[in-house]
Amino acid sequence: MANYSGPVCRFCRREGAKLYLKGERCYTPKCAIERRAFAPGMHGQARKRKTSDYGLQLRAKQKARRTYGLLEKQFRNYFELAEREPGVTGINLLRHLELRLDNVVYRLGLGASRKQARQLVSHRHFEVNGKTVNVPSYQLKPGDVLKVKPANTVTDVAMEASKVRPVPGWLSFSSDDKSGKILAHPERHEMESGVEEQLIVEFYSR
Repeated sequence: MANYSGPVCRFCRREGAKLYLKGERCYTPKCAIERRAFAPGMHGQARKRKTSDYGLQLRAKQKARRTYGLLEKQFRNYFELAEREPGVTGINLLRHLELRLDNVVYRLGLGASRKQARQLVSHRHFEVNGKTVNVPSYQLKPGDVLKVKPANTVTDVAMEASKVRPVPGWLSFSSDDKSGKILAHPERHEMESGVEEQLIVEFYSR
């Protein structure tokens, strides 16, 4: 699956908020948005004009997509899947994003950032229900058990860098054997607070 590999700090500056795309660096004064709190590019410091409804919807969609590290086609596919399911489309969308394997690795503190978590999954460092899974988009469900492969020291560094983030209530984590379990589907207050899912629904429903 394709993946963006360019600079990511400019995304935070463009959205005007920390998206925590570089792990530990985002919590230090070296964070780009701390040093240059304006959009990138030659017009980044120009006087802002009033944003249209379409502009607000677009920014909400781009912010969510970049937060979870997805390309446009991937993100659109998740929306279409959520739209076909019963319930609230916006919540369905966020649940699919939260239950991705790379995101769960990040949420458990086994990756300093979602990008690093995605790389660790691709390099076959994790097992799901006793079987090696190397697909970052793999959808987990309540009851699934994720575990770091034995004799794996790569995740130790990531765990040290992610201690500032608490594990959400829909997950449980055991530091003894570095394993986690999906306890339930995440509720809205347990998901990304900076995502405005209603604006995303409005954007794709135009």
